[in-house]
Amino acid sequence: MRNEQRKSVLITGGASGLGEAMARRFAAEGWRVIIADLDEERAQSVAKSMGESHLGLAMDITLEEDWQRVAARVDEQCGGLDVLINNAGVAVGGTLEETSIEDWRWVIDIDLMGVVLGCKTFAPSMRKQGHGHIINVASFAGFAGAPGINAYGTAKAGVIALSDMLRAELASAGVSVSVLCPAFVKTRLTETMRAPDPSYHQRVERWMQNSGVSAEDVAGVVFNAVLKPRFMLLTHGNTRWIWRLRRWFPEFYFRMVMRGVRRIEQKSKSRRKD
Repeated sequence: MRNEQRKSVLITGGASGLGEAMARRFAAEGWRVIIADLDEERAQSVAKSMGESHLGLAMDITLEEDWQRVAARVDEQCGGLDVLINNAGVAVGGTLEETSIEDWRWVIDIDLMGVVLGCKTFAPSMRKQGHGHIINVASFAGFAGAPGINAYGTAKAGVIALSDMLRAELASAGVSVSVLCPAFVKTRLTETMRAPDPSYHQRVERWMQNSGVSAEDVAGVVFNAVLKPRFMLLTHGNTRWIWRLRRWFPEFYFRMVMRGVRRIEQKSKSRRKD
């Protein structure tokens, strides 16, 4: 039984960046928010700043026992969960050859398997209660096919594929599934980002600063998708036509990508000469 009629949302990685923006948006709309984050102190601080009814919990999304512990706490405090947002993630820059197997395993374990564990933990209870919504945070990188982010893009592509199949598996139970695919948004992602050299961090920081889309904008898209469920959540204007272009004209899209690759290669050669 629900402890009260107030709806509840669990957000992983909800203590900063995009996760915090989503937490604050849901709290402002009257939801009970559970923030699960590696940084327990910050998770509790953010939760407390939004009101006494919200929770901040320590959690490592790669550990099944952490998911079970958090699920038990959610059930105890809220009597169930209405929305799960699998947001926590990390980034790796580099080509296939540049990226170590250690970094491949790191990003797959967190960005893909962390989402798998979240879905495995809460899908059964949502199916049983006959309602719920799972939102998995992927990335524009998951379908862009752009070079230089091979491991990260592969992990996020896996999240998109997982979400697509899970959507069909849960539809008859009344459970919605969405996948969020933002491009660059100002967050703390580069603080933990792994890459072959500092230029990757510098480029990502520059793209985040110039994106024109804030974490609060993305949080609004997510909240509206809960009110009126949609599957593919694209938050940046240019990614909408890129998504369609790649689906409808894959070879033309590949030629576009290669033109960008050649420009980057030419700039790199010029810097080496200087």
